[in-house]
Amino acid sequence: MKREAKILLEKSTDSMLIAIEHFNRPWDRGRRESVLVMLDRSFELLLKAIIVYRGGNIREPRAKETIGFDTCVRKCLSDAKIKCFTGEEAITIQIINSLRDAAQHYIVDISEQQLYIYTQSGLTLFDKLLHDIFDKKLIDYLPDRILPVSSNPPMDFGSLMEIEFEDIKRLVAPRSRKRFQERAKLRSFAIVEASLSGNRLQPGENDLGKLETKVRNGETWQTIFPAINRLTIDTDDNGMHVSLRVSKAKGQPVQLVPEGTPALRWLPYDG
Repeated sequence: MKREAKILLEKSTDSMLIAIEHFNRPWDRGRRESVLVMLDRSFELLLKAIIVYRGGNIREPRAKETIGFDTCVRKCLSDAKIKCFTGEEAITIQIINSLRDAAQHYIVDISEQQLYIYTQSGLTLFDKLLHDIFDKKLIDYLPDRILPVSSNPPMDFGSLMEIEFEDIKRLVAPRSRKRFQERAKLRSFAIVEASLSGNRLQPGENDLGKLETKVRNGETWQTIFPAINRLTIDTDDNGMHVSLRVSKAKGQPVQLVPEGTPALRWLPYDG
């Protein structure tokens, strides 16, 4: 293996270890943001390791910096020499990246159930890529005991959304005086919906205001977030392997696009 690929792989697994460590901390101060930041870093470095390992370039001609996250995803999806995952698998990576962006640059309220789902599905995909590309497993780097553990294990995505949406409706109720908390919670779902629907820009205050109005008008979460309505959770028998899947029977096709280019739909996913 090329030295650059080897070092990128080592740094990637280091970041995943830190993400797992932060997830399992018994206190919450900065915990959720730290998990998202380190998960995102672990995937960007892993994808760069894969690109270098398979003979690709992570630097554009005369560029001072390596390629960004979205370019890495695009190469690993569309470059025949490098391709290493499906469009559906890329959904997990892009959701993590979009939530990380909000957590790092502003405020997002992501519930413990959501955090578990995205962390465990990210870990599952990370382990798969390690095995498929490098013939390694996470156990090669981490003690067997170090895995995300939750006192509030995930349910199916629909049931999770029902609970989360009831909380949002309570926050937007007249005289609740919790608009800031409500918008921070709405932001997490708006980010996931945008990642799935072909718009990778972060939601603005006007966008959140429109969502808030829809909630107050009694619209269901299925109509407000149609792309999220297509997400399902696949687990193995022991619940440790979690994957996000897109239902073929619900709603419009999910699409993946590069960050900052909402009009460009470069990877349609039609189930």
